[in-house]
Amino acid sequence: MTTTPFLPTLRELTSAYQAFEAYSAVHIRTLDLTPAQFDIIATLGNTPGMPFKELGEKTLITKGTLTGVVDRLTDKKLVQRVASLSDGRSQTVQLTPQGVALFERIFPDHLAHLQRAFVELPPDELVNLEKSLHHLREALVSARNNIKATS
Repeated sequence: MTTTPFLPTLRELTSAYQAFEAYSAVHIRTLDLTPAQFDIIATLGNTPGMPFKELGEKTLITKGTLTGVVDRLTDKKLVQRVASLSDGRSQTVQLTPQGVALFERIFPDHLAHLQRAFVELPPDELVNLEKSLHHLREALVSARNNIKATS
């Protein structure tokens, strides 16, 4: 069997993402939110809201799951759906005043929680990681675009 040089990188990327999600979720659960609910609140924070499609792209939550999560946040009075001014067929999801207050209270605390893990890495290593991840993302986007162009 031929060894594939990118497999160790792929495994490490996956493991790092899983470790990040697990570490992040520990704090999020103390906020009485699910990770998906937190992701939506954090994504909508400091914005006037966004259409469902954009919210799904930014949070990586699938359309079917996104609808249910938004429904639960609506029930908690943290988000609201507003008819789009530019497209009457679509809706924008916005934080309610209670959602804004929650975002302003929990987001800095969550960043402090994350910082406790990232403080282990020296600033120059963080810069190198960011550059490497940026290059990886560009390579993946380019590969996806090449597939679309040949389809």
